[in-house]
Amino acid sequence: MEQTQFLSTIAARLQRTANTTERPIKNWQHRPNAQHDARMTNDDLLTTFKEQCTRIHTDVVEATRGTLQQEVAQVIKNYGGPVSVWDDARFETYGLTPLLMQTLPQHDIAVYTWSNEKSREQNFAEANISRVGLVFSEYALAESGTVVLYSAEGAGKAVGLLPHAFVAIIPKSSLLLRMTQLSQLFRQRVEAGELLPHAIDYVSGPSNSADIEMKLVVGVHGPVEATYIVLTDC
Repeated sequence: MEQTQFLSTIAARLQRTANTTERPIKNWQHRPNAQHDARMTNDDLLTTFKEQCTRIHTDVVEATRGTLQQEVAQVIKNYGGPVSVWDDARFETYGLTPLLMQTLPQHDIAVYTWSNEKSREQNFAEANISRVGLVFSEYALAESGTVVLYSAEGAGKAVGLLPHAFVAIIPKSSLLLRMTQLSQLFRQRVEAGELLPHAIDYVSGPSNSADIEMKLVVGVHGPVEATYIVLTDC
């Protein structure tokens, strides 16, 4: 009732009837942002993405499917172990399973997989002692250096929040310019009847805060360091 009254009051001030069922159609005469965005290629998006990542203290590594295992191994070597990962079929798809399940353990680097078969306490404890949290992103936003993550079974948020370093693997084809494009994409999927994940997370580099005297401090309440690995042939 309060919501109805509130919307009715707003509608009356705008001298129109309240609409709670249909999305307004906005036929703007000029769409400068859309015209500019349409001219950007995938390479342009990657350039913008890399430039923004320098501002948010995030390293960007480029790899192909053939060099991905080598690049992931080097990033883990730089940060150290243990490593916490999702229970994600893409590790197998992109040829990372041998590295995670065989090579790293043979070099005394433990790899913990977030699993619903483990207790909540065990999953969190393993993520908390890990030096690296390694995940796949669904999309990446070039203008803000943001990766978009889905929460799901076997993909706990803590993998990206508790380890010292956050590492995301990003297919280059998933790059979008900004939140506007992603929102439009999600809207199209919802209108087509698709169910979105129960939680969608937006991560822009390592944790930071400027609450203290307006000075940026990195690594306040989460990962201290971050690396994005962009798959340039995907």
